[in-house]
Amino acid sequence: MKFKKVLIANRGEIAIRIARTCKELGISTVAVHSSADENSLHVKLADESVCIGPAKPTLSYLNIPSILSAAEITGADAIHPGFGFLSENKEFAQMCAKWGVEFIGPNVECIEKMGDKIISKEIAEAAGVPILKPIAVNGREDKDILADVEEMGLPVLVKASAGGGGRGMKKIEDISDLLVTITRLKTEAKAGFGDDTLFIEKFVTNPRHVEVQIMADRHGNVLHLGERDCTVQRRFQKVVEESPCPVLSEEKRAEICESAVALAKHVNYDSVGTVEYLYDQDEDKFYFMEMNTRIQVEHPVTEQRTGVDLIAQQILSASGEKLPMKQEEIKFVGHSIECRLNAEDPETFAPSPGHILHYHRPAGIGVRVDDFIYSGYTVSPFYDSMLAKIIVSGVNRDECLRRMERALEETVIEGIKTNKTLHLMIIRDEDFRGNNYATDFLVKKLK
Repeated sequence: MKFKKVLIANRGEIAIRIARTCKELGISTVAVHSSADENSLHVKLADESVCIGPAKPTLSYLNIPSILSAAEITGADAIHPGFGFLSENKEFAQMCAKWGVEFIGPNVECIEKMGDKIISKEIAEAAGVPILKPIAVNGREDKDILADVEEMGLPVLVKASAGGGGRGMKKIEDISDLLVTITRLKTEAKAGFGDDTLFIEKFVTNPRHVEVQIMADRHGNVLHLGERDCTVQRRFQKVVEESPCPVLSEEKRAEICESAVALAKHVNYDSVGTVEYLYDQDEDKFYFMEMNTRIQVEHPVTEQRTGVDLIAQQILSASGEKLPMKQEEIKFVGHSIECRLNAEDPETFAPSPGHILHYHRPAGIGVRVDDFIYSGYTVSPFYDSMLAKIIVSGVNRDECLRRMERALEETVIEGIKTNKTLHLMIIRDEDFRGNNYATDFLVKKLK
């Protein structure tokens, strides 16, 4: 193994997830943390820890000089960014190279190209992957944009090119809302992503959100680990994920997975990543949306079906090792479902930070919990509200649904509000169980 010590530039459950894999690989770990996370579990599990700033993310987990300084003083030879924060920041990856620290992720060129939603669509089209043709916004007259949208037909989605994680997009159903939405999104995109580039694409009316997990090395080898269905969303944020997608035919499954591999090869991808698609259930067609050049929150459902440690593969690829298997050696077993347990009011969805009086995690056959909380832990108001991921596996989807319902009922978090009741509603819903839903599932159910 090339790496002796890895600094984990993240927090919460993903930081713990990375630390555990490093331990199994014989790699020492450094946890960085803000002053608000001094008592966080990822700090306790790492071999070393360094405080990199105050609670505000821009002063700590997004503070590149502080993170690189922590790597230098601890002698870390690699940095794992997890997801969110700096995980897809090309400047951070470039700075790591300048400081002589390996960035555990893809090459900078991939991060830059695939991080731009307009450029990535052009690349996907060149690779032969179906796309929804975008309408450019920036630098064009209002009348020309309106004319293009009227020709395309409503509804449409206005998107920030640098956006992600459900942020920076808005559905337009009335043409009179278009220009004011563009003005607002430009301002939001500039403030949130540092880039106000927008584009418009056709809104598919009955879509599923399907993504393909790919795995590559620095020797030109690429393979896929199947697909995940992430259709259940709220405000474009994923809530429940599962694998395999229950509405794809075997023919379409092979087609979408092969297209993801073709795209990764075309762009010379060399790490773990995800290619996301909209699947039109009515037309049985799929369209490229974006590529995430990092590990995904929902990666455990793929790990549960394949037995492949995706974090380990990220580290191994970054260290220069070849993929340890060929495509035909990947075995897909059963079904897996993940629910994201958040600290939020189940009625208003407002964040619900505070002190956890008691926490009991579910267990039993086929149940995995990725978390970072414990009884007595205080949930900070400064960061994402996700507390834990409950992942269940079974021989088929029906068994997973029964197991997930049992696991959720068994979960106890006292002292703060959570979205546990929302997940139980979803798992018990007849339309969800019967696969009769699209990305507007929660919009309809929460009316």
